[in-house]
Amino acid sequence: MNFSRGFDNEKYLRLQTDEILERVERFDNKLYLEFGGKLLYDFHAARVLPGYDPNAKMLLLSKLKDKADILLCIYAGDIERKKIRADFGITYDADALKLIDDLRSWDINVLGVIITRFEGQPAAVHFKNKLERRGISVYTHRYTKGYPTDVDTIVSDEGYGANDYIVSEKPLVIVTGPGPGSGKLATCLSQLYHDHQRGIRSGYAKFETFPVWNMPLKHPVNVAYEAATADIRDFNLIDPFHMEAYGQMSVNYNRDVEVFPVLYRIMEKITGGESFYRSPTDMGVNKVGFAVENDEVIREAAKQEIIRRFFRYRCEYAMGFAEKETCQKVELYMKEFDLSVEDRSVVPPARDAALAAQTANKGNEGIYCGASIELKDGTIVTGSNSPLMHAATSLVIHAIKHLAGIPDQLALLPDYVTDSVRYLKTRILNEGSVSLDLEEALIVLSVSTMTNPAAKLALAKLKDLKGCEVHMTHIPSPGDEAGLRRIGVNLTSDPNFATKNLFIT
Repeated sequence: MNFSRGFDNEKYLRLQTDEILERVERFDNKLYLEFGGKLLYDFHAARVLPGYDPNAKMLLLSKLKDKADILLCIYAGDIERKKIRADFGITYDADALKLIDDLRSWDINVLGVIITRFEGQPAAVHFKNKLERRGISVYTHRYTKGYPTDVDTIVSDEGYGANDYIVSEKPLVIVTGPGPGSGKLATCLSQLYHDHQRGIRSGYAKFETFPVWNMPLKHPVNVAYEAATADIRDFNLIDPFHMEAYGQMSVNYNRDVEVFPVLYRIMEKITGGESFYRSPTDMGVNKVGFAVENDEVIREAAKQEIIRRFFRYRCEYAMGFAEKETCQKVELYMKEFDLSVEDRSVVPPARDAALAAQTANKGNEGIYCGASIELKDGTIVTGSNSPLMHAATSLVIHAIKHLAGIPDQLALLPDYVTDSVRYLKTRILNEGSVSLDLEEALIVLSVSTMTNPAAKLALAKLKDLKGCEVHMTHIPSPGDEAGLRRIGVNLTSDPNFATKNLFIT
């Protein structure tokens, strides 16, 4: 894995800040800026643009916080069906709560939360009550009457006018939310309607990191975005409106292009005939493409992301979360760049480790799992499961021992501690397995530091695993996945189950 930098984050923040402030001035110092993608922890962007800070948007907001208010949108249907944010393993409503806490930790306050397409869903009502009783302002927007074809009704007191107006004193209003379809655009347009009714000539713009409009359509970075959104059937295309207006090629994605004619008419109706933009690309304030400093590095990084997505969707298909068509779509992207799973350097060693464990335990029943990690110096370390520990546990223990220069034969987890855990799991909690998952092993390791200097030395090396590539031959258990997520590795796995049991804890 190449750990070279391909993206200048500082340059990006300067360019992006200037672009946003320029757009604010264009609209009489009142701009509603729709923030797409992840506001925090944008690891997809960090993976495909090495050098990009996953919290770049939050750094940007910190620069603008004296000029900006934050509105957080969440779709009531996502709350009701408990939609999961895959990278954190938490529901969208929990993610909204976490986002409010994260913003506060950066000294950025949320002006209010908007529950969109609200129809009195019980889970949404509960979420609303929870927020209001903690002092958070909550607004509800119902489905916009007449949308998308009846513009006269949409832009009227029956349409956007039926929504609550949210008063903001600052010139910039950031409208964000967890995941696509959260109602950010409708919220921006509703606010525009109310502003123009009050004589405020506010404007709208969109901040999406991907696709990158001034990169080629089939650039690996843009294709990696398609792979990342294959489950919601997004795809990139040349912006036909931009081509017609300016004779220039630019890349956008299908939903923005499809909605633009309607959006154009709605904004004309709101403003009384004044046209803000001539194309979806015009609406954007994305300067990512101007901060790339090594195209070769980001091309390779994006190709690796396509492979990661291929593994992820195959696992989600095995677990019943993804459709077969999604897997097939990403497989086509793999073929487009002549990629195979073996191009991910940690895949063959993990499979070899599983085979070696199976051979060594020939005649013993059980499923043998392998795992491998590529450290930042290019060293490959492997691990496999055993009666004592899961494959992920074995892998991390081997990796931090290697980084700390601790001999293989020196045990980090003393018998008296593991025996206590085994007693707890089997005799007290009545669990069938005594094998330690990664979360359990890290707790045991931290306890061991009190009496074992080697364990203390190894534990300090955990932070050096952040950003490393990991592959497992089997879908990780919840404890393994949570532990690896907290360490911050980029994990993939083969779509195999580590047990024949249907219920996995």
